Amino acid sequence: MKKIYITFITLAVLGISAGILYLTVVRPGSMELPEDVVMETAFGGEYSFADLPPKIRLIEFMYVNCPDVCPTTSLRMNLLRKKLEEDGIFGDKVEFVTVTIDPRRDTAEKLRYYAERFNITDDKSGWYFLRGTEEDTKKLADTFQFMYRDPGTGNFVHTTFTYMLNENNKLIESFPMGEGFDTDRVYKRIKNEIN
Repeated sequence: MKKIYITFITLAVLGISAGILYLTVVRPGSMELPEDVVMETAFGGEYSFADLPPKIRLIEFMYVNCPDVCPTTSLRMNLLRKKLEEDGIFGDKVEFVTVTIDPRRDTAEKLRYYAERFNITDDKSGWYFLRGTEEDTKKLADTFQFMYRDPGTGNFVHTTFTYMLNENNKLIESFPMGEGFDTDRVYKRIKNEIN
């Protein structure tokens, strides 16, 4: 009986180690942004994922009518933005990209209103609020293995992570959304990546 427990514990440790290795080394290194995806910004501009200038990017997927984790994450990202602005690096070395997963309901007008709640009033701030076709949204979300679906109620069930890309647009870390989005931790990670 003791042998069975030892075997089970060994297999569990190996499985957890393999999962950590995949999430920290294999998956981040293999992620490629879809260069053929072009989305509309909340302020009428275009945002192409092809040939992006080298910057640290924080990618958030959300929808305007989300009742909990999305607005909480955006609020915490706004606090993070203020710290990065104080350091003089937001917009220049760091940008945020917020993508709606509900482009059918989240019109440009609704997305603009959402952005304005965080004092973002144009495409020059360094924080882009994007909407694309449903196909392009899915293609981009699939890149991050971000899953979402509308069960028919308009309240999406979705993955709850934001994603940090390095200057080469490679995934280097995922952060929990909502109350789990630790502004100080993300700030330190961004600063470490820049220095």
